[in-house]
Amino acid sequence: MSMQGKTVIITGATSGIGEVAAVRLAEQGARIVFTARDQARADDTMAALRKANPGADHAVHMADLSRLSEMKRVGAELAREPQIDVLVNNAGALFNKRQETEDGLEMTFALNHMAYFVVTNLLRDQLKPGARIVTVASNAHRGARLDFDDLQSRRGYTGFPVYSRSKLCNILFNRELSRRIAGSGVTANALHPGFVATRFGDNSGGLMRTVLKVAKPIGAISPEEGARTIIYLASSPQVAGVSGEYFHECKPTTPTAEARSDDDARRLWEISGQIAELN
Repeated sequence: MSMQGKTVIITGATSGIGEVAAVRLAEQGARIVFTARDQARADDTMAALRKANPGADHAVHMADLSRLSEMKRVGAELAREPQIDVLVNNAGALFNKRQETEDGLEMTFALNHMAYFVVTNLLRDQLKPGARIVTVASNAHRGARLDFDDLQSRRGYTGFPVYSRSKLCNILFNRELSRRIAGSGVTANALHPGFVATRFGDNSGGLMRTVLKVAKPIGAISPEEGARTIIYLASSPQVAGVSGEYFHECKPTTPTAEARSDDDARRLWEISGQIAELN
């Protein structure tokens, strides 16, 4: 699966499955453009990319993707790329305590959903036929339902259920996105990477951090395994024309009924556009 001459944008590529996917796609010949919050980790990722594909002009954009102004700034910067072959929406986190951004958004909703929505929409005009959008979601969406009267989780905040709802948002976002780009030659698919042993959740605090610390050595897969479906959706000719699907272990699978609701997907898109002032 050659990615020679292709440009791949990845949000959240300085650790875990995002970093593994970036390096493996670089090894296939891709030029990687990624976002990061931490300069030291960005430098480490850049060094790995240059080793994987020294002939490519890899680039990093520093940004805090929990802030609407930063989402828009970095989206505009990325949109200056003359060619975008793959966009991988990967940045995300779990927070044990409710935090509110400067925009009045709950942090999980802002980072895990709105960043995907804003960056993707700002790059849509740059995505030509054959381009692919890959959205990292999770089977954590199972059991989640959206309360459109409380998308900012002001009532009874608990970290993992809020994270689960953000992953439901990812799949609904992908569903409506694929509907809107149908016929353009651009594809959009979401995926569940598996329960992966990464830094994810390490800074969540409280009971959730303890649970994850215990669970990861027992049941988690490696970042290499977790990145496989990202790499597959970004590069495999087998899914060149596939869009609007949800994948696990490189195969289409069925998300919950809540994640297949066209009405909810459309409503979430419209509300997100109003929040971002992109409508």
